[in-house]
Amino acid sequence: MKLKFAFAVNSNNKFVKNHFGDSDKFLIYEADSGKLGIHSEEKNVFKDMDETNKHGSKKKGLAIVNLLKNKGVNVLVSMQFGKNIKIVNEHFIPVIIYSDQPKQVVDELNHHLYWISDELQSTTSDFKLFTIKSGILKTVVKK
Repeated sequence: MKLKFAFAVNSNNKFVKNHFGDSDKFLIYEADSGKLGIHSEEKNVFKDMDETNKHGSKKKGLAIVNLLKNKGVNVLVSMQFGKNIKIVNEHFIPVIIYSDQPKQVVDELNHHLYWISDELQSTTSDFKLFTIKSGILKTVVKK
């Protein structure tokens, strides 16, 4: 199975400390021959969906899940996830990063692709949360 990543970025292609679903767009990267390369860009048309009723709406979370699943994505990368991480990790491997620069994040992810690939191959749902800072940490998402 191919690894496909969705980076949650702002309109200037930088990561910001927002929840994944509050990003302006998603940069889609694909792992090919052990390295990530840009595949496409997808506007987050659900950014403001249902936000007047409740921040972190399940309806919005499911809409984003469906959008990215249809694009073949299996890993989500962001500086932060909200309570919808409980929905996210049923379908995707969530990864928290600390750099706002996609190029630096690509370099870090390339270094840890084995761990992410192993998680995808050994699990079908309830994926672990990966945190990449100076190393990589894998933890359980609390339900």
